[in-house]
Amino acid sequence: MARAAHHLLGTICATLLLLFAGVASAQDRTPERPPSRSHRVAIHVDDNDAKVMNLALNNAKNVVDYYQSKGESVAIEIVTYGPGLHMLRADTSPVKHRIAEMSLAIPQIAFSACGNTQVNMAKQEGKEVALVSEARVVPSGVVRLIELQEKGYAYIRPSGR
Repeated sequence: MARAAHHLLGTICATLLLLFAGVASAQDRTPERPPSRSHRVAIHVDDNDAKVMNLALNNAKNVVDYYQSKGESVAIEIVTYGPGLHMLRADTSPVKHRIAEMSLAIPQIAFSACGNTQVNMAKQEGKEVALVSEARVVPSGVVRLIELQEKGYAYIRPSGR
């Protein structure tokens, strides 16, 4: 019986030593800053309407400003197709100057142009459809929006209605 009590006492002492060592170790650590959150947003533009285009740009800027004020990061991709491609056309964009300014000031915003729409517009107009330098061509605007949503991007579609 004495042997069992001695063994039990030894086990209790070892457990207490481990417990105190863990507490001391935890107290020695400096608190870590929680990782900042990261957000991703896809903005859909398919209207040839300056109000919708400006609203999309305003939405993008407001989202960036909001998350920056919270110390959080955000990536935004504005995807254009159909009549909305005019937003990124070098010859017809009513917002090309804003796009140029925003691209320099806010590198978290990317501009994607639908390649299908660009090809179809070129056929209809009988000339090449040039895009603003900030735009990158994706094969399909609709498919790009699907891919972004599958990657967890929030989806925004500004409307002038």
